Order: sequence, then C-alpha cells, then structure tokens
Amino acid sequence: MKIIDNLKDGQQILKENNIPSYKIDCEILMSKTLNISREDIILNSEKQIKKEEREKYLNLVNRRKKKEPIAYITNTKSFWRDNFITNENVLIPRPDSEHLVEQSLKIIKKNQSKRILDIGVGSGCLSISILKERLYCKCDAIDLSKNALKLAKNNANLHQLSDRIKFYKRDVDNFYNDKYDLIISNPPYINKHKIKYLDSIIYEPKIALDGGLDGLEVIRKVISKSKNLLKINGKLILEIGYDQKYKVTKLLKEKNFYINKIIKDYGNNIRCIVSTKIN
Repeated sequence: MKIIDNLKDGQQILKENNIPSYKIDCEILMSKTLNISREDIILNSEKQIKKEEREKYLNLVNRRKKKEPIAYITNTKSFWRDNFITNENVLIPRPDSEHLVEQSLKIIKKNQSKRILDIGVGSGCLSISILKERLYCKCDAIDLSKNALKLAKNNANLHQLSDRIKFYKRDVDNFYNDKYDLIISNPPYINKHKIKYLDSIIYEPKIALDGGLDGLEVIRKVISKSKNLLKINGKLILEIGYDQKYKVTKLLKEKNFYINKIIKDYGNNIRCIVSTKIN
C-alpha cells in the first residue's frame, strides 16, 4: 500500500477514537515508522511501503488511539530550541514551561558564570536549555526518580553538557551542596484528588504531578529549602498551577522573598513566579 493510503487508514482510526490531532499524529507516526522526516512523508506519499512497515505503523496508531502521548510513542519532544529524549518516566516537556527558560536567560547575561540548581529535573529540558545558551554557567540537578535521572543524563550527553551538569538522587529536604545564584523548579502542583480526573495526563508519572492534598506540598518544600540554598539576592523561578498565585506569593513572602514577576503562559493563565531572596 502507498504511504498516503496508510495515512488515511490511520487517520480514520484516530478520528473514530476522538483524537483531534489525528492528521498530524499519523504523519509523525509514519515518520517514525520509516525513519524519515514528515516533509519526506508528504513528498513521497505515493511510495509503496512494506507489509512489516504497515504493521509497525498500525501498532503505533493503536497506541495513540488509547490516548498515549505522541512524545512517549516517538520518545522525543521538542522544547525551546532542541529535541529531548522522552519516556514514561518523566513529565512531557510543555511549551508553557519554556517561560522558566526565558526568564532565566533574562536574569543571567551571556558572559556571566552562575551556579544553577534544578529541583525536580525530570527530562532535564529546563536546565539543559539554559546551559546551552549560557556557556559559563554550571548546574546541579536533583530528582527523586532514578529513572528520570537516567533519562536526564542521557539528554545531557546528547547535548554535550555532561561536564557542566551534575545529577543527584535526592529529595530537596536532604540536599545540602552549595549556594546558588538561581534555582529553577517545575514541581508537582496538582491536587492529588484531581489527578484521576485529568485524562490528558493519565500516562505521565504521578510522582511528577502529585502536589499533595492542596497541591502545595512540594512547593512549600522548594520555597523553604531555596531560602537556605540561594545566595543573597539569588533568584527562584517557580512553575505553579493557574489558581495558586495568591497562596504561593504568600508562602514566598513569609520566607522573605521579593516577588519580581508573575508570568502568564500562552493560554493567558498564571504559570510561573520570579522572586528574589532578600535576606
């Protein structure tokens, strides 16, 4: 069968299973199957594919129809200016989290040498994206998940940054390593009772989502610990839930942080807070 006919078959399957992005998803899955670009898929749509290639493609389509994320099926996700290895052990990098990178690059000038801490490193997309643009900075990165750390190390190697980023399997409560100029964190911030109702994240690791009974359990730890780990006038950039602005700013002020900015995401929801340790 031709590529175009296989694409149509896959699109029909995904459409019937209420996958809104069925067209682009099938192009991506065919691209993975044949190991060629999406552009080549379109340009060579009349080309015949082998029976085993069709079977492989339809297996991927069947995974997608069950709402498994494309990033887990293809094991890759674009973030900021690069692609990152991704699997079910880490939260899928999202465009809204790029605001943490953007704000970090505004704080650190190109020729500066700064110490950064990434709390809950996950795939490593945040710290790696920053280090690639700030060549004199170094980063420590912590996570509770050994599988997440393994993936983050693979991404650091992929982007040739393994000499500038060190990884630690540690809870933030038990991390005493240095004083930092900047701390970044995208911690779990979803109320644990709400997670089961969110179909869009059913495949993602609960450890990266579960913020406790009020969604603020880990955020409290990060803020409290950051007070000790930051240098005076050091910055904390924290991703938060859309409805957590007032509670998180209150927690920050209680720990003597000055609120510099509150940033909205591409959907116009509150997404991150930039603050400064003032004493």
